[in-house]
Amino acid sequence: MTLAAILLVLLGGGTLAWWSEGHGRHWPRRVGLGAVVVALAFALALPGDGGWQSELRLSWIPRFGITLHLAADGLSIPLILLSLVLGVVALLVAWEVRERPGFFQFNLLWSLAGMVGVFAALDLFLFFVFWEVMLVPMYFLIALWGHEQRQRAGTKFFVFTQASGLLLLTAIVALALAAAEGGEAISFGYFDLLGAPLGAAAPWIAAGFIAAFLVKLPAVPLHTWLPDAHTQAPTAGSVLLAGVLLKTGGYALLRFVLPLFPETTLAAAPYFMGLGAVGIIYGAVLAFAQQDVKRLVAYTSVSHMGFVLLAVFAWNVTAWQGALLQMLAHGFATGALFVIAGALQERMHSRDLRTMGGLAAQVPRLVAFGMFFAVAAFGLPGMGTFLGEFVSLLGAFQANRVIAAVSATGMVLSAIYALALVQRAFHGPPQERALHDLGRREVGVLAFMAIGLLWLGIAPQPVLDLAALPLRTLAGG
Repeated sequence: MTLAAILLVLLGGGTLAWWSEGHGRHWPRRVGLGAVVVALAFALALPGDGGWQSELRLSWIPRFGITLHLAADGLSIPLILLSLVLGVVALLVAWEVRERPGFFQFNLLWSLAGMVGVFAALDLFLFFVFWEVMLVPMYFLIALWGHEQRQRAGTKFFVFTQASGLLLLTAIVALALAAAEGGEAISFGYFDLLGAPLGAAAPWIAAGFIAAFLVKLPAVPLHTWLPDAHTQAPTAGSVLLAGVLLKTGGYALLRFVLPLFPETTLAAAPYFMGLGAVGIIYGAVLAFAQQDVKRLVAYTSVSHMGFVLLAVFAWNVTAWQGALLQMLAHGFATGALFVIAGALQERMHSRDLRTMGGLAAQVPRLVAFGMFFAVAAFGLPGMGTFLGEFVSLLGAFQANRVIAAVSATGMVLSAIYALALVQRAFHGPPQERALHDLGRREVGVLAFMAIGLLWLGIAPQPVLDLAALPLRTLAGG
């Protein structure tokens, strides 16, 4: 019941935080933080040998073979832990939210519950329900608590995600119906659908799944919602968007697309590896061209998640290990960069790099963390981002040397945009302005994320050991 307890704590905690708003503006944040910490404590009891943990299966809509089936293994447990850790970070950076704090906490915790549910659901209909639960509250976070163009960005986010959600639901129903054509009872269960004979329908159903997940990853050219959403979202929303929500696309490709449609995806693998390479280079080039610091960080996510797409379709265990490490490291690195971007906007009331410069002498703690996470973004050895990209490229090289070599140029381009960010924002002559440096709460949050990033870069073996069994199973070993 551990997974069910995590979900109930998050959903109940969000509802209670909204209700507690009437008792004072401090109560929602206390209730929200307490709920996420309790959920994280439950999640820390999950890691085991990498096999299925805390499995729960209850009948829900038996007429259509729909069950409440939850379980976690060595592939999903690290992502559940990442979700809850970054949930704590998001709550701490949103500590001073004053406008409707109860409803803010409600949306934050319900979106977080949806993300955890996506990583734990083993019934495809239940997976779709959680897919929607994580998206609708995120729309409200952007549209109600975002910045100057929040309504436009929220609407664009909603249109893209709901269109992909409709495509996903259609593909799920088509898969269940196609699998039942042989006289079997209809079922949306993951294990019931594995190996089901789909015939000529397989490529079309697979295309629906892949397109829906590529929107969320996001992959070029389905990425255009991401820069607007990141730029306009509040800092806490950006942390969850970059740190967790994008990972649901990569996870779903590994969990559902590859094992459900092995022949189709193997045949199309070179094309999707090429698409990943395009995303790596395109995202890096566009990041260098940005003047808005949040928009710059958003395009780095397009580039970094291109490594995940490349590795997923490389179709070997080494590449999949790299994809998992990249998702975890990207959650810490880019989440922290958005915390820093939010801190800069709060102090300067601007995100424009042209108004910055000379900050090193005025806010040394902020600049020190900014430089640390900037070099992490371009994959400095010793950081989790370097290991994720290196192992992804190593696996991709085994599958397609040309595409892997082209993709490797992304590591050079990332160094260019990261160093440009440091130079334009932090160095140069100090300007006449009064700024306050990071406080203890902000320093604590960023120090914790820096430690997590270093741990992934120096001692990743526990994560690799945990994921070894499900990745070998995925490879047919």
